[in-house]
Amino acid sequence: MVVGMSGGYGAWPPQEPEPTLELRQPSRWEKLRGRLPLSRGAEGQGEVLQPDERFYGAPGQQQYVSGQQQYVPGQYGPGEYGPGEYGGPGEVQPGAPRGPEGPGGPGGPGRPRKQRRFSWPKRILAGFVVLVLLIGGYGTWLYFHASGEIRHEHVLSDYPGRPPEGKGTNWLLVGSDDREGLTKDQQDALHTGGGSVTGGTSRTDSMMLLHSGDHGTTLISLPRDSYVTIPAWTDSKGKPHKESKNKLNAAFAFGGAPLLVKTIETSTGVRIDHFAEVGFGGFVKVTDSVGGVDMCLDKPIKDELSGADLKAGCQTLNGGQALAYVRMRYADPLGDIGRMQRQRQFLAALAHKVSSMGVILNPFKLVPTLDNSLAAFKTSDGTSLGDLYDLFQNMKSVNGGGGHTIVVPIANPDYNVPNVGSSILWNQTKAAQLWNDLKNDTEVTGFSAT
Repeated sequence: MVVGMSGGYGAWPPQEPEPTLELRQPSRWEKLRGRLPLSRGAEGQGEVLQPDERFYGAPGQQQYVSGQQQYVPGQYGPGEYGPGEYGGPGEVQPGAPRGPEGPGGPGGPGRPRKQRRFSWPKRILAGFVVLVLLIGGYGTWLYFHASGEIRHEHVLSDYPGRPPEGKGTNWLLVGSDDREGLTKDQQDALHTGGGSVTGGTSRTDSMMLLHSGDHGTTLISLPRDSYVTIPAWTDSKGKPHKESKNKLNAAFAFGGAPLLVKTIETSTGVRIDHFAEVGFGGFVKVTDSVGGVDMCLDKPIKDELSGADLKAGCQTLNGGQALAYVRMRYADPLGDIGRMQRQRQFLAALAHKVSSMGVILNPFKLVPTLDNSLAAFKTSDGTSLGDLYDLFQNMKSVNGGGGHTIVVPIANPDYNVPNVGSSILWNQTKAAQLWNDLKNDTEVTGFSAT
């Protein structure tokens, strides 16, 4: 007799009840990760999934897969979270890769991936750091490059009776008639004449003493025809020469820069700390490298010997025009005095142009300017790039009204001496006061700029 299901006795024949699975809610971390715990497999297999019946799939469905991570079918139970969620049935197949292109990877139907982005403050800070590193690297390279371009000569030396160091800093600036770097055609075009050339006897076209200290900057012109005492010296052939009276320019012609420095120190009692010399060719190159120098002329200038032919008013002088401007003297009623005035004005304007932002902030102009300037100047031993920077800054302050431009006090501008010719005789009383002001770094007042 068979009892039906309506009788409540169950189906016949008796059947084994279907196995049930105890499910537990996955943790928040498991939801985010969307995968089974990983552990190290056998050697050579890399990261693998280990069988674990505690995790919601039917026993035995987990499997080893060498070298890659995989989902397991039914990882969180059959369809508990809907098709496709956390590896539900029908979505994840055995052996399916669990990488960027597989389920659960970026862009796949599995877990979402949060993208990390730099905030704007961090981006700005990173850009600023990169900019500082670039500027620092460029500045370091520029410093060592420029320092290597400085031309040094042994000019300053100790000798018995040399003046002691005073307050402030003293530069001796010399413009010579050296034609180094100029061809014969260039000399003709610049009206420099045959004159002396490299290896021959040089002469000075200008001499200036620049003093800087607590009371500003003072630029003093020393006339090349000044009648002074030239100390004993020895020529290049080893022949000694006794102390003599002559023009200041003769000291440079006899013994070069070392004898000139010694003559000025013994005549003034002022110790020279640095020396710089520039020739005709270097003067032209420096002027052209900065794009010319702006000058304002009260009247037109025309001088056949120097080649100067300039109109009145403000204009930009190129290298050739600038050289003619500072060398002109025969068409000037003041002669050498007028020429020294123009030389001081031009050097101050040149220093202002070299140190301007248009040159400093433009690497394509700054590097050629430094190369031409440093190659044009001959400096004394021990003169650094920082010293030259201070020199240009002090020259700039003179042009900006932060200093004085004067000529050494003169007693007689046409002092005729047998076998020497027309010379300039200093006013020794006033000159002594000027030298004391420089040595003690006191304010220089009461002296004429002509």
